[in-house]
Amino acid sequence: MFRHHGKARTFLHNLRLATLLSLVAGIVNITGVLALHTLTTNVTGHFAYFAEEFMKKDYTTAITFLLFTLCFLLGSFVANTVVEIVSQRNSRLSHVLPIAIEIVILTSIGLFFNTATIYSMNGKIEAFLLLFAMGMQNSLVTKVSQSTVRTTHLTGLFTDLGIELSQLFFYKKPEQQKKLKNNIFLRFSIITFFFIGCVLGGFAYASIGIRTLFIASAVLLVALFYDYLRLQFFAIKRKTSDL
Repeated sequence: MFRHHGKARTFLHNLRLATLLSLVAGIVNITGVLALHTLTTNVTGHFAYFAEEFMKKDYTTAITFLLFTLCFLLGSFVANTVVEIVSQRNSRLSHVLPIAIEIVILTSIGLFFNTATIYSMNGKIEAFLLLFAMGMQNSLVTKVSQSTVRTTHLTGLFTDLGIELSQLFFYKKPEQQKKLKNNIFLRFSIITFFFIGCVLGGFAYASIGIRTLFIASAVLLVALFYDYLRLQFFAIKRKTSDL
């Protein structure tokens, strides 16, 4: 799911990656909206909020929204930097540290922060950290899947989906149809699991509040553990076949 790169990467690898990580993004998205009343998985809306607050001459709030976008950018930068450094030693483990950092951030917020709005310092810290974590996730997923999968926002997905649905009427060759149908299924899967994450997170938030982020952390742990088990399985299989 994470460790396959280039030609070794298949549609199934991307599908597993997309469903699990979009589920995480959906959970984080609804938790951010309910706890902080702001978006914590993408930055598109924050530019509009920045412009609104700037026009109202509320420069402190405007700067906050600008910092939100920079936190997402910083998360993306850090994730790719970590991947590049670790890849020089062991490319199969390049994804572990970024995911581990994301788990630590989500778990820490669930443990140590209370529900607040972005107009309080506590709420700003939560939002900064969540946007940083989602920037890391989006960068990692984009790099691993070679820009095939993005999981933290849906705008580009719906654009790609609309284009590919239209292309079904024009690209008639079997190989073209197969590729298009795989891409469409992948887009629908990401959208579906993002939606499931939002609904699941919404119900969970009603019961456990900000600790809903523990569910997202658990999904990330499952993703890491699954990849580790598959790696061990194929290692044992290779050793057995060599005997």
